[in-house]
Amino acid sequence: MGQKDIYSPLYMPNIKSAIRRSKRTQTQTLVNRIRKSKYKSAVKQMSIYLDSGKMKEAISYLPKFHSQLMKIAKTGVVNKKTASRKISKVTNKINNLKK
Repeated sequence: MGQKDIYSPLYMPNIKSAIRRSKRTQTQTLVNRIRKSKYKSAVKQMSIYLDSGKMKEAISYLPKFHSQLMKIAKTGVVNKKTASRKISKVTNKINNLKK
């Protein structure tokens, strides 16, 4: 117990810049959590449309789905390639179900 654990609630930085950085990290963590939640919600909504066979809703939701995923990906919360892969899979599913 001699060394301070930076992840414990008892740790508080005593340098001004470290205090500011700590506060910034906390707010950024909250923002990232919100973004991740939006990402998951969008993916879940699209999968609901596809699983239930609601093609009209899925097709009309596709541009918004694409936009949301890429907005979140550009911030770095989710990797850009991961978002692109999700979009590609969904688009292929829609195109195959249209036929």
